[in-house]
Amino acid sequence: MNYLKRIALPIMTGVSILALSVSAQARDFKLGLITPVPHIWTQEAQNFADELNQKSNGEHVVKVFPSRQLGNEAQMVQQMQTGALDMAFLTIAELSNRVPEFGALYAPYLVDNIDEAAALLKSDTALGLLNTLPQHTGLIGVGYGMAGMRQMLSRDPIRVPADLDGKKTRITPFEPIRDFYNAIGAAPTPLPLPAVYDALANGQVDAIDMDFDSILILKFYERANNLLISNHMMFPMVGVVSGRVWKDLSKADRVLIKETMKSHLDKVIDRFQGQEQGLETKLRSLDVVVTESTKGQVSDAITEWEKTWAPKAPSLGALRKTAAELRTQ
Repeated sequence: MNYLKRIALPIMTGVSILALSVSAQARDFKLGLITPVPHIWTQEAQNFADELNQKSNGEHVVKVFPSRQLGNEAQMVQQMQTGALDMAFLTIAELSNRVPEFGALYAPYLVDNIDEAAALLKSDTALGLLNTLPQHTGLIGVGYGMAGMRQMLSRDPIRVPADLDGKKTRITPFEPIRDFYNAIGAAPTPLPLPAVYDALANGQVDAIDMDFDSILILKFYERANNLLISNHMMFPMVGVVSGRVWKDLSKADRVLIKETMKSHLDKVIDRFQGQEQGLETKLRSLDVVVTESTKGQVSDAITEWEKTWAPKAPSLGALRKTAAELRTQ
């Protein structure tokens, strides 16, 4: 009997150690983002969470917190820098406030349409910018997603961008977009996305800078039915992981998380790219007055914008060159 105990004890101890080593790798992660539940970013964040759980055989669980449940993007960045938040899908807007180089991705007419935007965000030139994040923000950049191309939606008739002169125009609160709208003479008014509908309804703003998808999902066209299709700017998003969290992950988990998240960021791009034309068609079928503008109508504003941002974002030249090359392929 004592002999059996002597044999069983090391076996049981070994099993216990093995179980502990396995559970030590298991993690419960939190992922924050500002978009509401129906938004493509939120949908793919949840799809990423589900796939990571499946690929890790249930060891890794990702809880997704949409709709600014964990605060605004600046607050989420701070949480990731301390390790209190593990992951996030962030607009490039927030990163450009901290790393001006990323402002180059918001250059007016850097790309002409959503297909060019998708190709540029998957290019080595754009992906190379992510290498600057650990040093400047303490975050690990995994890859890009995006929303649709930016358009102008107004309560009053709008034929050209100059018609927004003096008009309070809702923008995402960051400098590159602000500087563009200042350059065309508008009065850029930063507002969080959940506040936009009521702001249009009560006249707090006269117009908004928005993509087709959000205009439809959040029904902004009910409060402003004059749409200027300008495609003046793309709107990138980036998937990031806290550097403090990253350093404690095994090499295998880093690869698993990075590959799985990147695949869903690519799906965000693909989904927006695939639906853009259909969304435009749907908006045209509603009680919306649609006009189209051209790059030439804001050429002076583009020149003014680049005088400010070319020194801040030296990658602008390389991005424009890559975009031009992709345009000819």
